[in-house]
Amino acid sequence: MRALSLPLSPDSFAAVIDAYGHAALPDLAVEVFNRLPRFSCPQTTPVYNALLSALCRAGNFHGAYALLRRMARKNVSPDRQTFAVLVDAWCAAGKLREAQDMLEEMSQRGFKPPVRGRDLLIDGLVRAGYLESAKEMVRRMTKEGILPDVSTFNSLLEALCKSGEVDFCVGLLQDASDLGLCPDVSTYKILIPAVSKMGKIEEAFRLFYNAVDDGHKPFPSLYAAIIKALCKAGRFADAFTFFSDMKVKGHPPNRPVYTMLVKMCVRGGRYVEAANYLVEMTEMGLVPRVQNFDMVVDGLKHCGKHDLAKRMEHLEVSLRGD
Repeated sequence: MRALSLPLSPDSFAAVIDAYGHAALPDLAVEVFNRLPRFSCPQTTPVYNALLSALCRAGNFHGAYALLRRMARKNVSPDRQTFAVLVDAWCAAGKLREAQDMLEEMSQRGFKPPVRGRDLLIDGLVRAGYLESAKEMVRRMTKEGILPDVSTFNSLLEALCKSGEVDFCVGLLQDASDLGLCPDVSTYKILIPAVSKMGKIEEAFRLFYNAVDDGHKPFPSLYAAIIKALCKAGRFADAFTFFSDMKVKGHPPNRPVYTMLVKMCVRGGRYVEAANYLVEMTEMGLVPRVQNFDMVVDGLKHCGKHDLAKRMEHLEVSLRGD
């Protein structure tokens, strides 16, 4: 690129340095960093962050701290990523105390994290898989009347829900909300499917309507999680009512939602309703999968609805253009 007189941006060098870091080649990452002045390319904060990451991946914390001191001498301002790289590295090594000490030391040196240090620590612990430590830190924060930012809170919720600690998450959200945390739509996107999957339908409804009251417009996947839970519980009338509510309130179902509802109807022996939803899909310009038609037609024939089964077969043929 240089031979073609094309400019080389700091981001290009940062990407190269980052690649060397991922390849466990920190010496080459340092070499590229040191060559930037030859290309009249500034060593920006993202470039420093890339090299910090490469050094931390190699376990070279002494080199990483030396690089931070160089940032200070060169008047290059650290950003959230700068601190996150270092905190993540300590947390990944299971050294929470060192991560806390590092943040304190950086603060004393004049490096003020753009977010509170404990938010960075929680993020780092979650990414490193130390969920119990992250939970304990959030517990302490809420007892002290302190809240993590909502993105950090959501990261913890997502990790805990994946590990099956849904009840803890519901309680944690309540405690945090009581202290003034304002959940965003991602908070509900994480919790509502998790709660629904556990069959806690009334809790899912409570969270759903809390989201609406907070001014969030629920999207199809939030409805789908509750509809699926209702069907699994055999509450098909409630599922159909909630699905109709979704359409009436201006949230048009998409193909995945229809597909899920058709499957649940078939599993519950509600073949006529499944057929009606297939027709409704086509009226909305959504083409059902072949498997959807097959399972509905087979079910209709099995329960003696041969005329309706034949109409569904004709509908499928007309859609396929055969």
